[in-house]
Amino acid sequence: MRDAIRARSVSAAAFCRELREAALPDDVDVVVCPPYVSLAVAVQLLAGTEIAVAAQNVHWEGEGPYTGEISVEMLLELGVYGAIVGHSERRQHFGETDHTAAHRARAALAAGMFVIACVGETEEERETGQTDQVLRRQLSAFEADDNLVLAYEPVWAIGTGKTATPEVAQEAHLFIKSVLDVPVLYGGSVKPDNAAVLLSQPDVDGALVGGSSLDLESFIAICRAGANIPS
Repeated sequence: MRDAIRARSVSAAAFCRELREAALPDDVDVVVCPPYVSLAVAVQLLAGTEIAVAAQNVHWEGEGPYTGEISVEMLLELGVYGAIVGHSERRQHFGETDHTAAHRARAALAAGMFVIACVGETEEERETGQTDQVLRRQLSAFEADDNLVLAYEPVWAIGTGKTATPEVAQEAHLFIKSVLDVPVLYGGSVKPDNAAVLLSQPDVDGALVGGSSLDLESFIAICRAGANIPS
């Protein structure tokens, strides 16, 4: 998996139309993760392409008193390929825990869906030397699976403009893989001007792109940066 995109634009339909016609590299896997309200149109517009569509979250129960939640079955009915779980913004703003993230992942994986599970430390945790401890705790919630990909997203680099140095990213990815042997994406202010050096690190398997994914030219540039990295 060389790249993943988290599309959040209200003009998701226009984005998907343009992305469908874009000259994307053949050796880059692209996953679009729009808001729930745009999932159906994204699936429709990207049908017949190699571009997959995933949700930004998923609930672990198939039915019950969970107003506002979206189940695995609902996503499968739409033709959605997979889901993100445990994103730092879900943890920070909506009470997501290691326990609930694990429930979401298990439900989606059991149904044959693809899962991008996010882990990462806060700035305070990094500064106090707790990075490995935090990552190990978060990773203990997940089990290796052919359909599981992890995303290392240092919280201090999400929406802040800060980016982990290639060395910091590589160190974290190497540690994560020593705990759980699955592909690991890097997420944290990935841009066209830093994508190549980040993706060239031996244990960085792709990118979870946030803000830069909202501009099509920017996103394509990141895809091309990934395509130019030797396997």
